[in-house]
Amino acid sequence: MRHRMSGKKLGRNSSHRTAMLRNMVVSMVSSVESGSGRITTTVSKAKWIRPHIERTITLGKRASIAQDPKDRLAIIRRLFAELRDDNAVRLLTGKLAERFATRPGGYTRVVKLSQRRLGDSGFQACIEFVD
Repeated sequence: MRHRMSGKKLGRNSSHRTAMLRNMVVSMVSSVESGSGRITTTVSKAKWIRPHIERTITLGKRASIAQDPKDRLAIIRRLFAELRDDNAVRLLTGKLAERFATRPGGYTRVVKLSQRRLGDSGFQACIEFVD
């Protein structure tokens, strides 16, 4: 029975999951610079990463509208501790914060793709930013 057990393990240990989460969020944020704003992955990983991306965008929005410089710095440090990427933090507090300034949430969507991955025939999905 799975009483009071939350979260997915995705067949990985905790450090691998943390590193994968960090890499996928940074890839998603960095894809905005190239113009696509999307990454392709498996359906389960796309559904798993979605709330994390939404939370980081909300933090970036809060940092961009913070009145007190100490609050702004605290949020930026929190984002950096989570992502460990200067460029991604800059994009979150700049370009993406402006883009989603009036949107109250729901910044991403998961679109299931019809083709399956060649190696293991896994179901694929595309997670992308909503315009």
